[in-house]
Amino acid sequence: MRLAKKECVAMLLAGGQGSRLGALTAKIAKPSVPFGGKYRIIDFALSNCTNSGIDTIGVLTQYQPLILNSYIGDGKSWDLDRMHGGIQILPPYQRVGDSEWYLGTANSIYQNMDFIDQYRPEYVLILSGDHIYKMDYSLMVDYHKKMDADCTISVIDVPIKEASRFGILSSDESGRITDFEEKPKRPKSTQASMGIYVFKWNKLKKYLEIDDKNPDSSNDFGKDLIPLMLRSGEKLYAYKFTGYWKDVGTIDSLWQANMDLLGENGFELSEENWIIYSRHAEKPPHYTGRDAVIKNSIVSEGAVILGTVENSVVFSGVTIGENALVKDSVVMADVVINKDCVVNYSIIDEMVTIGPGLKIGKPKGEDSEITVIPRESVINNMGGLV
Repeated sequence: MRLAKKECVAMLLAGGQGSRLGALTAKIAKPSVPFGGKYRIIDFALSNCTNSGIDTIGVLTQYQPLILNSYIGDGKSWDLDRMHGGIQILPPYQRVGDSEWYLGTANSIYQNMDFIDQYRPEYVLILSGDHIYKMDYSLMVDYHKKMDADCTISVIDVPIKEASRFGILSSDESGRITDFEEKPKRPKSTQASMGIYVFKWNKLKKYLEIDDKNPDSSNDFGKDLIPLMLRSGEKLYAYKFTGYWKDVGTIDSLWQANMDLLGENGFELSEENWIIYSRHAEKPPHYTGRDAVIKNSIVSEGAVILGTVENSVVFSGVTIGENALVKDSVVMADVVINKDCVVNYSIIDEMVTIGPGLKIGKPKGEDSEITVIPRESVINNMGGLV
């Protein structure tokens, strides 16, 4: 069967282990991590695709994919349950002479060239499933066409002290990239790659095949393929992005991104013309008791608040008991915080139970760190994890 031709196919890299998120990714992939009271991180890339008019997406999974695969389902929540195109989960598989695992970001695309080829696209959009942002990819594709680029990299300006965490590039006045280095110890600029690329498919295919034949390659876009294209004289351009974007790869950055939803200058989710779609919990509206107090917080459906919530994000199905205080915290779905508890500066993962009268975390301050309680933990009256 010959599938309908698509001008642009998106490939969403969603197999990351997210080891810097510690206990939060012990049982799930980083793109599956809950965010903002009702979402998972992957919702942002998927919603951006839908809002940008890109309706053909391959989602590349590898690490702990069960929850992610179940969450995405047939893509209906993002209007991606299409007869031609839509969303397709692409786990690694055994091929003749090949490893059954994805060896790097470039190798994951190489192993799925047949999936892309069936749509005969002009362009391929490469995305990461672990960033929080809103972006119209169609504008980036238009820029790519205008510049007749072989590869376009979306970039954002970052503080110089953080630049060594990213792929850093330099570009001339026209926007053409003149230098690229992955996570340099001494960054030459503050233009950071967002891990969002548009390629001409014929060019990307050529360099994927070259990269695969190189035994010394780590098969990574930033470390190998993009520098190879640059050295070969291909036309690489920088597409400058100025909106909100956060790499939520650490506990601190994940907590801060949640808190940014509460601040005056933070990240706005309520724009009618750019909806972030998600797979909703079928639960009743949240309930607040007679003595409940909620200040500067997000409280999602199905939550029962009998105590006090301040400057926090509370997910669906959470119960906060009488005389309990939750402050400066992220409390994920179906957590039970019993009466008289105090929870400060913490991230409480899904389906945790905290016994009555316990204190979790220290008040937010210069010398305090975020406390993380792992998924499905039970904290008894002695304060131990069960």
